[in-house]
Amino acid sequence: MGAEPRECAPEQPARPGRGRRLLLWAPLTGLTALVLVGAALRLAGRPGAGDLLWVAATVAALVPAVVAMLRDLRHRRYGVDVIAVLALAGSLAVGEYLAGAVIAVMVATGRALETYAQGRATRDLRALLARAPRTARRRARDGTIEMVPMDRVAVGDELLVGPGDVVPVDGRLDDPATLDESVVTGESRLVQRAAGEPVASGVVNAGAAVGIHATRDAAASTYAGIVRLAREATARKAPTVRLADRYAVAFVPFTLGLAGLGWLLSGDVVRAVAVLVVATPCPLLLATPIAIVSGLSRTARRGVLVRDGGSLEMLGRAATLLLDKTGTLTVGRPRAAETLTAPGVDGKEVLRLAASVEQLSPHVLARALVEQARERGLALAEPVDVTEEPGRGVRGRVDGREVRVGQLDGPLPGWAETARSRAERTGRSVVWVGGEAGPLAAILLEDPVRPDAPTTVRRLRAAGLRRIVMVTGDRPETARHVARAVGVDDVLARCSPAEKVARVRAEADRAVTVMVGDGVNDAPALATAHVGVAMGATGATASADVADAVLTVDRLDRLADAVEIARYARRIAVQSALVGMGLAVLAMAVAALGRLPPIAGAFLQEGIDVLVILNALRALVGPGPGDARDNGDRG
Repeated sequence: MGAEPRECAPEQPARPGRGRRLLLWAPLTGLTALVLVGAALRLAGRPGAGDLLWVAATVAALVPAVVAMLRDLRHRRYGVDVIAVLALAGSLAVGEYLAGAVIAVMVATGRALETYAQGRATRDLRALLARAPRTARRRARDGTIEMVPMDRVAVGDELLVGPGDVVPVDGRLDDPATLDESVVTGESRLVQRAAGEPVASGVVNAGAAVGIHATRDAAASTYAGIVRLAREATARKAPTVRLADRYAVAFVPFTLGLAGLGWLLSGDVVRAVAVLVVATPCPLLLATPIAIVSGLSRTARRGVLVRDGGSLEMLGRAATLLLDKTGTLTVGRPRAAETLTAPGVDGKEVLRLAASVEQLSPHVLARALVEQARERGLALAEPVDVTEEPGRGVRGRVDGREVRVGQLDGPLPGWAETARSRAERTGRSVVWVGGEAGPLAAILLEDPVRPDAPTTVRRLRAAGLRRIVMVTGDRPETARHVARAVGVDDVLARCSPAEKVARVRAEADRAVTVMVGDGVNDAPALATAHVGVAMGATGATASADVADAVLTVDRLDRLADAVEIARYARRIAVQSALVGMGLAVLAMAVAALGRLPPIAGAFLQEGIDVLVILNALRALVGPGPGDARDNGDRG
């Protein structure tokens, strides 16, 4: 039964992948062969034949460079292709055929290294696309199991997930299950999930076959959202590449001016060609995208899917962070924190009665009571005559006793007044439990602060964020309680979605701003910020759809990982570009003085290319706290 899902990740494409790799290195291999054979012919006493091969190599590189230059000029742009064309053509014009051939190899090397590095850096994103489920096993009305396309799965369908299968859509487990959630969450060890718990699409069933009830269709499920972001992340161009293009725009006239000056002062056109040869700034346009795409790959491995290189580059520049409270700094699921009872009333029995009557209610507070009772091992009874009045609560009979859960009518006795004051002071919500004789207890509910929230805030400050603000629609008392616990700089309570947008816009006018949220009401603010980050593991598709990054694991500390990785990748990108340009400028000055002939300059520029590209590849591996904890904190 576990064989069919492997159709979702077929092995047949491996051969075309090898073919593409051969095509990737074929131009470089061919040009290198022409240079070496040409050198061998010259050593064998056949200089004419050797020069002919070097000319062929130069022309082979010149033609695509001219095409690229004309394409840019047609769009009213110009860049470093101008320098490449002039260097290759100039080498031919002055008879420096070996220099032209070496430049050709240099350009081919840079392109091959770029493609290779990008392919390596994006393998995690491509793996997500390859594993996307395409079919699901659905239980038909007659009890049989049918294989259906993903677009035919609807909310409420009963699905069967076999051993080793990928969970096709978001749902709830019918049975206990052992799951491998590493692809979606980044957690490497297997996890145990109980019957009734939610399960996200994209995780792998690592145990026996299990049934699930679909709670979302395929298009709205967790894995589909990740795949959409992955497609966009692999298709877009990083703004640091555009930054490199801007550098190149200034670099081209500087290069042409220096080459012309060397020619004018010496009267030797070879000096101008030598300047052009060492000016070919492959590091500028290759190293920066390699570093940024490497950062995208690392954040993906940490469970943070960044939409594109532009978002990663902005995340690396961020100075201000705004955080929603519920579901972001807090768990987002209320729990019963304390039960305050009337004199002589047993707190456990009151909780059991309240949870029993709430079993049929879909309200989030009802689920909190039921989960708390089950965690305490209380045996829930089946309620009868249950009625629910929206906004007021639930009424029913449990073991022959009338039980009311929700709002309380009438004046409060002394113990109840004390309970309400305690709830207001601690920022908790109150659910009243009553019976035929009046109120029995007040159950205080809280949305606990995430255990990793205070540490995450400290790490974000250490990473360079200067201002951290919590914005929430909750009450000021509750907001202040959470703000003190996590250590933010400022807190804004009772914010409507429009007010959140206004606040984000105001902060964004002063500095690069990141907004983090999880709810539908956070979506406008996420879209307004320079970088919007959605807590996607909680299933808020509206906020995830407009976000620039999504945390696919329900852990806030991965936000700090992403910021640290983004800053490091951006630093490596800028460093690589500036070092490459600086070395090239030094070599150009020496060439303009006639101290560096074209052939020596070509070999020197090849060394600069390799050096800077290897430096950019450092962004794949660190350093960074995220990678430092890879072996120790997955759990």
